[in-house]
This record gives sequence, C-alpha cells and structure tokens, in this order.
Amino acid sequence: MNAVLVLKLTLVPLLIYLITLAGRRWGPQVAGWLSAFPIVAGPILLTLSLEQGAAFAARAAEGTLLAVLAILVFSLAYAWASSRCGMAGSMALALLAWAGSVAVLQSAHWPLGLAFVLVWCALLLTFKLFPSATPDAAGKPRNDLPWRMLAAAVLVLSVTAGATHLGARLSGFFAMFPVMSTVLVGFAHLGAGRGSAVALLRGMVVGYFGFAVFCVTLAMQLREEAVGSAFALALGCALIVHVAARRLLAKPALPAPVAPQVKA
Repeated sequence: MNAVLVLKLTLVPLLIYLITLAGRRWGPQVAGWLSAFPIVAGPILLTLSLEQGAAFAARAAEGTLLAVLAILVFSLAYAWASSRCGMAGSMALALLAWAGSVAVLQSAHWPLGLAFVLVWCALLLTFKLFPSATPDAAGKPRNDLPWRMLAAAVLVLSVTAGATHLGARLSGFFAMFPVMSTVLVGFAHLGAGRGSAVALLRGMVVGYFGFAVFCVTLAMQLREEAVGSAFALALGCALIVHVAARRLLAKPALPAPVAPQVKA
C-alpha cells in the first residue's frame, strides 16, 4: 500500500469527522469553507513530490488548479439538480458533469498564469449562477458520523484504484476528486435538506479562492525552491486568501425573525 493511499485513508475520514462537527456547531457554509482548504490535496501533492520528484508534483499542481473548474461544474450541477431531484439523482448528475469537465479540461494546455485567471473568473461567476436556497432549521444531529467516515474511505479506495498508473497531469485532477464534497453534501442533503446542501456548496466555492492560490504558488515554487519551503509559502499564501475570501464573500447568517410585540 503506497504512501498516498495510506494518507488518504487516514486523513480524509478524519477530516470528514472534524468538518461535520464544525458544520453542526457553526453551520453548513462554514463547513464548506473549511473543507475547501488544501488539507487533502496538499498532503497528497507533498507525497507525490517526495515519491516522484518536485517537477512531477509541479505538473500535478497545475492539473489540480484546472480541476477547480471541474469542481465548480460539480457544485453548480448539484445545486440546480437538487431543486428537482433527490440526493441520489442530484449526485449522479453532478458526478457525470464533473467527469465530463475533466475530459474536456484534459485537452486544455493553458499557461499557468492564464489558468489561474480563468479559475478566479469562474469562481466569481459561480456566485452569480448559484440558485438561492435557505438552510433548513437545524434539527437533532443524526448519528451518521461513522457512515460518513466509511463512505469517505470507500470513495478514496475506489478513486485510487481507478487512478493507478496515471501521469502527473491526471494525477493532479484525481487529487481533486470531490470525495469530501460527495460525502459532506450527500449527508447534509439527507440529514438537513436541500438548503443545507446548497449552503455547504456555496461555502466551498468561497474556500476555493485560497485553494487556487495554493496550487499556482506551489506549481511555481517547486521549480525554484526546495520542497519544504515551496509548500510552506503556498500554504501561507492560501491561508491569507482563504480568510480574506471568507470575510469578503460569505453571506452573513440571516437574523432570526422577531415576533411583533403586542401591547397590553
């Protein structure tokens, strides 16, 4: 069992657990925003750089940057499909849209700077294309954490088995397979309704601004700097943008309606 697989099998279910608890404490938008930070793709790219070399990881980071476009297609497809379909139908359509986007993006060979600008433009456009949906009132937390973690592990095994013997570029795309999106959004839809699933997806879009900065910084720095300093700089830049995007773009929670006072 290689290091990447071990990392995914231990890290992703743990993150699913922690982000689920955060979502129950602070809401689905915060959970989505947290899940978009490169806490999964980052360690995977680090492992690739140690196993395959910095040049391989730099090319993989370029593929991961472009994969953000496919994730945005996944998010929009799910958000719109969920207005007519249940969780299973919406997820099937979203995953098909993701696969089609990856197939198209595989033939795209844009300069790194152009790819970064296109990703940011797509992120801004996604906000305008998102359907409106109000998160449902929080009910009693479901005892589904073990199932979420198991689903994450099964998805990781499936994706890793399908991604064997891939080149650097396609490895980057599969580092961005929507494992966390699939698990978090699917269980949110089942447990709290469509509004919570859409709010979680919207929170993820906010987080992808920092993720894109991480990918472009890493792709540039791995060609010039040591692996450790390249990852440290990329994570530092991503964290700054991640927090700034949350402050600037995340919608504030709607205040609870105040009951009219009746005079005696």
